[in-house]
Amino acid sequence: MHVTDSQSLKRILQESHTIAVLGASMTPHRPAFYVPDYLHAHGYRVLPVNPRYVGETQWGEPFRGTLAELGEPVDLVDVFRRSELLMPHLDDLLACRPKVVWLQQGIQSDELAAALEPEGIDIVQDECTYALHRRFGL
Repeated sequence: MHVTDSQSLKRILQESHTIAVLGASMTPHRPAFYVPDYLHAHGYRVLPVNPRYVGETQWGEPFRGTLAELGEPVDLVDVFRRSELLMPHLDDLLACRPKVVWLQQGIQSDELAAALEPEGIDIVQDECTYALHRRFGL
């Protein structure tokens, strides 16, 4: 389901305890760093995914090269990748079976949404987990 209403977005943030961050960064001024850093500071388990940083550790977890390498269930995949680069991640997204795929602010893919929804994976598009978490006072 394409999730857009505030009540459902709040519920997702309340119920998602383990978050894989696709495109996580180690550069502090980038949203792909400070958004998951904020989430980690607020009690979420954050699993960084970026082949550029394999061998490094962030938020107490090793970087994985792909979502398929996680080897454990996640509640939410928080995506920091440009819209046009999303479809090659479809197989990995389906393999890790998150409850929700969350595309950060400025990222949209109706093609990805159309592929995930029949698999029972909810999708949020063009929304910031950091901004909404703060807005909802979580």
